[in-house]
Amino acid sequence: MNRPITGHRSGDFSRLFAETAERLKLVFQTRQDVLILAGSGTAGLEAAVANVVSPGDKALVLCGGNFGERFVKICQAYGANVLQVEAKWGEEIDPELVAATLAEHPDVKAVFATHCETSTGVLHPIQQIARRVQQTDALLIVDAVSSLGAVDLPMDDWGLDIVVTGSQKALMLPPGLTFLAVSDKAWAAVESNQAPRFYFDLRAYRKQVRANTTPYTPAVSLIYGLAEVLTMIEAEGLSNIFNRHLLLQKMTRSAIKALELPLFTTDEAASPTVTSVGICDFDVEKLRKALRTEFNLAVAGGQQHLKGQIFRIGHMGYCSPADVLQTLTLLEIGLFQAGAPVVLGRGVRAAQEVFLTQKEVVSHG
Repeated sequence: MNRPITGHRSGDFSRLFAETAERLKLVFQTRQDVLILAGSGTAGLEAAVANVVSPGDKALVLCGGNFGERFVKICQAYGANVLQVEAKWGEEIDPELVAATLAEHPDVKAVFATHCETSTGVLHPIQQIARRVQQTDALLIVDAVSSLGAVDLPMDDWGLDIVVTGSQKALMLPPGLTFLAVSDKAWAAVESNQAPRFYFDLRAYRKQVRANTTPYTPAVSLIYGLAEVLTMIEAEGLSNIFNRHLLLQKMTRSAIKALELPLFTTDEAASPTVTSVGICDFDVEKLRKALRTEFNLAVAGGQQHLKGQIFRIGHMGYCSPADVLQTLTLLEIGLFQAGAPVVLGRGVRAAQEVFLTQKEVVSHG
């Protein structure tokens, strides 16, 4: 990424861009074009809404946390008639409720779902939801910002219509890129949608990606980095990456259980990319401050009504078992300093035992 910036209309950049866009198909597990936009993950979510929703269309949003609520706000901003299927924060969406709502509202244009709800650490059952949506005419649009590239999400095999992700999570880059892949069914809806859009017009991106470029100035240095990221992903292999993230999840959750702290989600609903701890009976913000001050270690806090009540540990992208073990060691010290009744070493030992019994599934050094 430190390479000098080349002109984004130059032949050299066009060749790199074409190769990189083609290689992204592996991560999405799709045959469709993967569109690359300069913008955050939220920009990708808005692009998905802008291209399929017209004012007055019914949109069903599956909402179990802060980012599900963001989909609600985006759909409302584009004039959709928004329906919701809700889950309690920390619990997964019930696919049968989705099916029942679609049966009651057969004119729903699109269903908007969050795969990993980062605010709670829940991985929603997208495959089961997709099976229900496929029995209708509705599209299924998935926010995979904090899951794609770390969790199995085969777009084509599961029949997902639009999948959106961002550069700064499992794809290991700084923020600034968003990626979308669109099914044939969704492209038909995009083509027929009469709602106005300009920068987010996916038709322009599809036309230009086939010409090995973008309609507007791309984030050139991030494309350089993306090419290297894809080399790392290809070298490790998707199945090994998925297994590594499951190992990191099990190590982290086993440690939290051994420390007798409450986990915010069940094992069945837990995401392999982030672990949420809470509701805690000690000062979470004091813990976070101690970790940041003493060790320059950042753990995320809760959002909205969970602020000050839970904390969240991310373990995605280039994170390794060694990173998790170091984080847990420092976490135990921080917990002790925050007044939590922990036994030092107990959580780390539990994580070590998980690693020693399951390391054969990991090819990551």
